[in-house]
Amino acid sequence: MSLSTQYNPAEAEGKWYKHWMEKGFFKSTPNPDKEPFTILIPPPNVTGVLHMGHMLNNTIQDVLIRKARMEGKEACWVPGTDHASIATEAKVVGRLREKGITKADITREEFLKHAYEWKDEFGGIILKQLQRLGASCDWDREFFTMEERNNKAVAKVFVSLYNKGYLYRDLKMVNWDPTAKTTLSNEEVIYKEVDSALYHVKYKIVGSDDYITIATTRPETILGDTAICVHPEDERYKHLQGKKAIVPMVNREIPIIADEYVDREFGTGCLKITPAHDPNDYELGQKHNLETIDILNDDGTLSDAAQFHIGIDREKARKLVAKDLKELGQLVKTENLRNKVGYSERNPDTVVEPKLSLQWFVDMQKIVGPALENVLNDNIEFFPPKFKNLYRNWLENIKDWPISRQLWWGQQIPAFYYGDNGVAIAETKEEALLIAQKENPNLSLEDLTQDEDVVDTWFSSWLLPITVFDGFENPDNEEMKYYYPTSVLVTGWDIIFFWVARMIISGYEYANEMPFKKVYFTGMVRDMQRRKMSKSLGNSPDALKLIDDFGADGVRVGMLLSSAAGNDLLFDEKLCEQGRNFANKIWNAFRLVKGWEVDETLSGDKNRAAINWFEARYNQVLTELEEQFDQFRLSEALMAVYKLIWDDFCSWYLEMIKPEYQKPIDKVTYEATIQFFDKLVKLLHPYMPFITEEIYQNIKERGEDDCLIVAEWPKAQQFDSNIIENGSEAFEVISNIRNTRSSKGISPKETLKLFIKSDNYNKFETFLPVIQKLGNLESIESTPEKVENSVSFVFKADEFFIPLDGQIDIEQEKEEIQKELDYTRGFLAGVEKKLSNERFVNNAPEQVVVMEQKKKADAEAKIKALEASLAAL
Repeated sequence: MSLSTQYNPAEAEGKWYKHWMEKGFFKSTPNPDKEPFTILIPPPNVTGVLHMGHMLNNTIQDVLIRKARMEGKEACWVPGTDHASIATEAKVVGRLREKGITKADITREEFLKHAYEWKDEFGGIILKQLQRLGASCDWDREFFTMEERNNKAVAKVFVSLYNKGYLYRDLKMVNWDPTAKTTLSNEEVIYKEVDSALYHVKYKIVGSDDYITIATTRPETILGDTAICVHPEDERYKHLQGKKAIVPMVNREIPIIADEYVDREFGTGCLKITPAHDPNDYELGQKHNLETIDILNDDGTLSDAAQFHIGIDREKARKLVAKDLKELGQLVKTENLRNKVGYSERNPDTVVEPKLSLQWFVDMQKIVGPALENVLNDNIEFFPPKFKNLYRNWLENIKDWPISRQLWWGQQIPAFYYGDNGVAIAETKEEALLIAQKENPNLSLEDLTQDEDVVDTWFSSWLLPITVFDGFENPDNEEMKYYYPTSVLVTGWDIIFFWVARMIISGYEYANEMPFKKVYFTGMVRDMQRRKMSKSLGNSPDALKLIDDFGADGVRVGMLLSSAAGNDLLFDEKLCEQGRNFANKIWNAFRLVKGWEVDETLSGDKNRAAINWFEARYNQVLTELEEQFDQFRLSEALMAVYKLIWDDFCSWYLEMIKPEYQKPIDKVTYEATIQFFDKLVKLLHPYMPFITEEIYQNIKERGEDDCLIVAEWPKAQQFDSNIIENGSEAFEVISNIRNTRSSKGISPKETLKLFIKSDNYNKFETFLPVIQKLGNLESIESTPEKVENSVSFVFKADEFFIPLDGQIDIEQEKEEIQKELDYTRGFLAGVEKKLSNERFVNNAPEQVVVMEQKKKADAEAKIKALEASLAAL
């Protein structure tokens, strides 16, 4: 079978992905003879396109699902998209605007028709793009969060929460997005530090010529003031308590009240109270029975109640009001201020407005218990576990969740109103009518009006682990019983509140079980300046172009090499280049071996040490891999395989066994080497699925069902740690010989002699032929003492001499030995400091402590040998 000179990623990727799909290797059905391994994709927005965060998150999921599939588990990766209420509705509104249509011009049904047209045109693009990355999802299971089974589940849960007393409707202060014209939850508000201004404004005291000065960052809200508040013990203002002040511009008389809430040290020590536009002011308003005046429209412009600058945007109105106050002589001064301001998570340029609004809320305190308990006791494990504290803090201080959104794209709230104050909560209008008729038997369907709002997008996605297996309509169905709970959730820590916690809450509430057993949190993908990648900064590369340039395998490796769990990834395209170079390295090594001529008459005895060493090293790494995968240390696992292939296999093993130029190789060594390729591509397949499948198919002729993607994951065998250690020592000797050649200007082609001074010369016996071959030595001998006219180097307690016949500079040798001695003494001091730390010795794993003790013994032996060598010069 001929191999192309260069590996062609694009050709291999298209070919093998198509083949895997055609053979149904991604599909999953319940199999009682297999252990299920299930992953639910964090659904990307239906209007989204592939970005670096998706690349990282989905590569990790694919690594886990491919390994599980090879381990013989029933691997099921469920893909899908989220309807993304706010983002998608904004897109549809924008498209309608281009056609000269406003949302107000059409009915809800007409709008939804346009929205579904948008979804059909652009939805799912990102899932096709994930296929370019190699994502081995069960595409027959693709879900959409507004499909019928999910819509029914949302209605069922809404009604259930209401009937249990966990859901209510109330007029409360909420976060309002004036761009999307909808409420937001606390978690959807992103706080940023911004440059602001602090305006000092005079309010005249009624019946006096005196004034009281207030400091505010929002002078436009003065138009809605209904009180001034001072601290009851503030001597500066005690004489004003109970009096009244006049609101500038609108000339409204308002009371001066006292409350301990006031911070006497901030600003002027007194507050203007605007109950309609600040959550704390609202609480004070309720407490002191103050009037509430809403001076803002839903789009953030000033309303009629403001009396001034009606219809002007709040940001512009702020400057206009400040100008008015200055002209009235009531603006005392303006100071620069750095403060935190809340922005909409969905509209990053929009400042969130506190707003009094009638909304539906979930009383989260009533349902949070099991979700908190089962994470803290590790029934559900977090990786890395540091996120348990963040999770606990949020759940212990959880606020009620406002779930109604003033949108049309989403699941419409199943609340039906009738009469003056009647409301019936039911999954359908017909069921609602039966409830309403208990109060008024004369009502008909035409008398019921459904709530115009939809539920928060997260209110549908928190049910996904159950709904994707139809667990609401058919809770005892085969798939629900087999696949639920899912095995692991892979997601960014930034949605730990939005989604992870809420799924856990709903899992215990509606399936009486955890939704997943483990959660692996990825970090954020950032640029080299540690900035979060975004379109606005222009620092996010085109994900598909990266695949075009470096191949899917190269991009996968490049990202995972530097993305430890929970830690941010500082992305650099050089990482992908490194991944591509790794693919080329493997391909070239495979071509090299496949190009060797085999002579069956040759003996393979001379390569027995190399074969045994690599077999042991392979099993050592495989053993390490299992522990690393168990702990989700996927970057470390990849680096272990990377080094096994690049360093151990390509740099050492192949060099050890490589026949002389244009000479054949023996059959035993050749077949062992080909078998190593078979083993190595299995370890690497979850990370680099395409090149490994290409090599696997080229190792020998295979049937079309014999594919690496479903090959058996190797099981670690017992290995001889002594041969690994002896091999490492041999490579250290070879490296020192090569360094000596380089430093002395000796050609690699010139043969040298080597003398070894060791108390245990026999330990080198196995690898002496290797040292001789790779060091280009004509002989290796044992010596009881220093060899004159030679350069030397020390490894552990052994000393090595290379005679150079008069080419030795004694002073230079002394200098180099002294430098090595100083370095080793410093290294020993560091190890001793670690071992003298009782906390380290008592808490570190036993094998780690043993390793440090071995480092100490080796360093002490090396120092002794170096000191003896220095004294002999």
